[in-house]
Amino acid sequence: MRGWRIKFIFLLIVYFAGFATAVYCLAPVPENQPGQTGESTFAASVFNSDGFAHSFNVQMHKCLEVAKDATKHASRFIKQKLEEKQLKTDL
Repeated sequence: MRGWRIKFIFLLIVYFAGFATAVYCLAPVPENQPGQTGESTFAASVFNSDGFAHSFNVQMHKCLEVAKDATKHASRFIKQKLEEKQLKTDL
């Protein structure tokens, strides 16, 4: 009974996080800021920069490495528990 509640709360959090991100990216930026040169919108300055692409790529690879390590750890743990259960049933 609790499973659907947790999934529903998780989906609400993800939905509102996406909505907040969209509002933040689409919000207008004041035109005359001192020190601002060239691009006048947040989206244009972030999504067209090579620095953002490189940073995103590095962070994505770090995330994938953590996911791989977690998967390896989980598979070892599951195999260990299955072997223990198998030994218990054999006795």
